[in-house]
Amino acid sequence: MTDKQLILVDGSSYLFRAFHALPNLTNSKGHHTGAIHGVINMLRRLRKDYPSPNFAVVFDPRGKTLRDQWYSEYKANRPSMPDDLAQQIQPLHDIVRALGYPLLQVAGVEADDVLGTLADQAAAAGMEVVISTGDKDLAQLVNDQVTLINTMDDSRLDRDGVKAKFGVTPEQIVDYLTLIGDSVDNIPGVPKVGPKTAVKWLDLYGSLDAIVANADDIKGKVGENLRAALEQLPLSQKLVTIVRDIDVGTKPEALVVGRPDEQRLLELFTT
Repeated sequence: MTDKQLILVDGSSYLFRAFHALPNLTNSKGHHTGAIHGVINMLRRLRKDYPSPNFAVVFDPRGKTLRDQWYSEYKANRPSMPDDLAQQIQPLHDIVRALGYPLLQVAGVEADDVLGTLADQAAAAGMEVVISTGDKDLAQLVNDQVTLINTMDDSRLDRDGVKAKFGVTPEQIVDYLTLIGDSVDNIPGVPKVGPKTAVKWLDLYGSLDAIVANADDIKGKVGENLRAALEQLPLSQKLVTIVRDIDVGTKPEALVVGRPDEQRLLELFTT
């Protein structure tokens, strides 16, 4: 533990979870506000539990990102964002900024990669990092200085927590995700290989590279599926790996909570 702590919020994760968890609230003009209400309450609770002055909320950008360049079918099966959610994004961003919270949104770069870059930079600067998210992919960032928290179920993932939840170490999460794939993001894994088989193989061989090197020794249909998937595994691995050297336009030490703009907040809450 260090004296200086950086709190990073996966704003996109907060947004979708709030949207699906809360009723369809509207204001007097009929504008949808449920997700906004949920996210602001989650941020206030987080600030109460983690009052560090170093704090930022990170959102996904609009449009295509790096992974769309790498794989044209990335997230191809995802439905379009509902209109009643899409119309809440800009007002939410405005409120977050007016509350004094640094907000980051990097064009062409997913929030995960911004979070990964900032977490690595902060840890290198001797800071303790807490990332608030519900995204399993971010477990690959966990180390002695980086911890994940989930405000929805009050869980905390340090090294031991990652091992207990997934059955693998943080250093094995990328290989684990590569093997099982991700149907939500349309990332192919090894057919019929789920978490139990992935954990079994990683326990036995240690890494994806070692599993590939011993692919001929894995028997049965699952072994056939592995050998058939060998050509596409490097792409899947690239897609699930968080990029940690993004130019985010700032440094962790500069992410400091400012004073709320009360006049702006009054405008936003009454229009």
